[in-house]
Amino acid sequence: QVQLVESGGGLVQAGGSLRLSCAGSGRTFSRYAIGWFRQAPGKEREFVASISWNGGYTYYANSVKGRFTISRDNAKNTVYLQMDSLKPEDTAIYYCAARLGGPTQTMESWKYWGQGTQVTVSS
Repeated sequence: QVQLVESGGGLVQAGGSLRLSCAGSGRTFSRYAIGWFRQAPGKEREFVASISWNGGYTYYANSVKGRFTISRDNAKNTVYLQMDSLKPEDTAIYYCAARLGGPTQTMESWKYWGQGTQVTVSS
């Protein structure tokens, strides 16, 4: 089992940057693929990015490709989401999730979830 805590959200102007962190508990954190998802008001939760257990594979939603970068530091039990060139449509609650296995984009496949962190991008 793994527990996840997101941090780093906040208010930023369009074109700005934020770095989100997903801190995991437990000695087995490095075995888990980690994904980032987001949910905007009135919309369904959607996939943003994911990374394999060793960082060898990364995947991005088309809407964030080229602007967001996912990375991990297993020595610190932490996964990062660097968000650059932010747009108002990136405003959402961002969640990280963990699963054993590959970094699939299918939300239902992710077993463990954090509580989320709010990101607001003003125009």
